[in-house]
Amino acid sequence: MKARSARLPATVIALGITSFFTDVASEAVFPLLPAFLTLLGAGPTFLGLIEGVADAVSAFLKYQSGRWADRGGKKGFVLGGYALATVVRPLLALAVAPWQVLAIRTTDRIGKGLRSAPRDALIAGAVPATESGRAFGFHQAMDHAGAVVGPLLATLLLWRGVEVRTVFALTLIPGLLAVASVFAVKEPQEAPVEKSALRDATPLPARLKQLLWIIGFFTLANSSDAFLLLRASELGVATPLLPMAWLLLNLSKMFWASRGGTWSDRTARHRLILAGWAVYAVSYALFAAARSQWQAWVLLAVYGAFAGLTEPVEKALVKELTPKAQHGRAFGAYHAMLGALAIPSGLLTGFLWQQFGPATALGVGSAVAALASLGLLRWARLGR
Repeated sequence: MKARSARLPATVIALGITSFFTDVASEAVFPLLPAFLTLLGAGPTFLGLIEGVADAVSAFLKYQSGRWADRGGKKGFVLGGYALATVVRPLLALAVAPWQVLAIRTTDRIGKGLRSAPRDALIAGAVPATESGRAFGFHQAMDHAGAVVGPLLATLLLWRGVEVRTVFALTLIPGLLAVASVFAVKEPQEAPVEKSALRDATPLPARLKQLLWIIGFFTLANSSDAFLLLRASELGVATPLLPMAWLLLNLSKMFWASRGGTWSDRTARHRLILAGWAVYAVSYALFAAARSQWQAWVLLAVYGAFAGLTEPVEKALVKELTPKAQHGRAFGAYHAMLGALAIPSGLLTGFLWQQFGPATALGVGSAVAALASLGLLRWARLGR
């Protein structure tokens, strides 16, 4: 086995810093959205609609930007995507109706759609196969580190008497720092453009497609984490403490992301994904049965292991199953699958929550996760 590099490539580090500052901005906002929407007169179903529509609208762009990235210009898509989100996110400070929040979140996610697949393709191309998990784990850990700092800053500002709308406006600062970090990314030499048509005409590997369908089925259970904040609020966590609850969740994600990615370079990646899905299923079942706020704090800490054991590992597995010339399209298909199923996932959870209560909504999510795990086990066995 090739010896591990002492230091990750500059491109991976720069993109990690970019994600850090982006999440400082976005995650200072996200924990406050459920309560903010309530003040504007929206309920759980509209919350699910916002998160579902925002992610689904970006799904098409994720796939298309991945295809385009295989032809060259990955850095341009990354820069444009982060810049769009940076400009539009602070406009939440001006929202006075739920539909305006929907429009702003959707535009923000368009930026994510432009950048996600090209960014992951840049990371995949910057490291050898033996360090893919480590690279994606580092990037995911930086992403979650920003999600730790963002809620902390939001909490400190709220405790000092700063209005929620002002917190939204101040997200422009870390957003600009994120955009500046992209300029340190070095894009590798691309193959001639005329070869790109052949790449698009070549189908993605069958094993990858099968994996994406299984991950897609799991995504039906994986609704927005905003519902966990809503559940924490129902269990007694006060609104000013919701950013701290989000901070705890992302501390856990950050801790597990770097470890999960590194472990996946040493063992069969699907085993770690199965472990993460098991954590998800158990956590959702226990959230459904929870009766007090201390249980919400504990479960948020445990639930973070799910993301760390799946997000970077799934990306490393996508790279492993795909030729280099198709990395952009493969990551685009991966992100598009997640985004396209965001609407049914969010609406299903929101509907079950509002009509039958959180226990039913979370219980269904746990059951779907268990079924998806059986599908992944079969996929792994057929590939032996």
